[in-house]
Amino acid sequence: MSKGKLQKFADLDSYNNVFQYPFSVMEHVEFDMKGRWRELYFHNDHPIVLELGCGKGEYTVALARLFPEVNFIGVDIKGARLWSGATEALRDDMSNVAFLRTNIEIIDRFFAPDEVQEIWLTFSDPQMKNPRKRLTSSYFMERYRRFLVPGGIVHLKTDSAFLYQYTLLMAQHNALPLLFHTDDLYHCTEIDEETRRILEIKTYYERQWIERGLSIKYLKLSLTHDTPLSESEIEIELDDYRSYKRFSRSPVEKRV
Repeated sequence: MSKGKLQKFADLDSYNNVFQYPFSVMEHVEFDMKGRWRELYFHNDHPIVLELGCGKGEYTVALARLFPEVNFIGVDIKGARLWSGATEALRDDMSNVAFLRTNIEIIDRFFAPDEVQEIWLTFSDPQMKNPRKRLTSSYFMERYRRFLVPGGIVHLKTDSAFLYQYTLLMAQHNALPLLFHTDDLYHCTEIDEETRRILEIKTYYERQWIERGLSIKYLKLSLTHDTPLSESEIEIELDDYRSYKRFSRSPVEKRV
């Protein structure tokens, strides 16, 4: 581990806007703020919005600047990345921002029923080989239901045609209300100005995708609580790249 990373982890230990509970810790420790984020941290009754897989926290911080009457929590397991957003929020005395360093697989251990109003998934790894790790899978949606208000909103912003199509099919297969979707966000003319202002926040990773000529996809759904969720059996064409500067993937591979 580099000296830079060591210093960042030391900083995080002292930051009052960062809560570090990776899986290894949560096996033995109860999270006391579950159901009490507004009371114990934000000290208000404003809505709570999560960004899961927040990376450097750019989207979390930018949304918090746009909506000071909303509480935002960025979640990621990578502390060295999360440090950037947490540092900026502390520097600018942003009281409506917090960061949680943990595994998203156990996200339901940190929030009580009906405690969260919206979830953002920005440029998540599409996990083409493993549906159970896909953040828009029925596996994860069932976990989100445990703390998201009935009919709460899930936003997906992605470069991945695979993840976009997969999520679209998942919503249709489970009769989840699709509020909006487009496979080419920045050439779509059917977006109101406030929504466009939100969506035009660009993270470091999004800029990389745009430089490579990839269109940005966006989907917004309402996560109802009334029926069990299941996976669609329809095959989806895989992306022919993995991540920035990594192009190798066989175009004949199919999702199993």
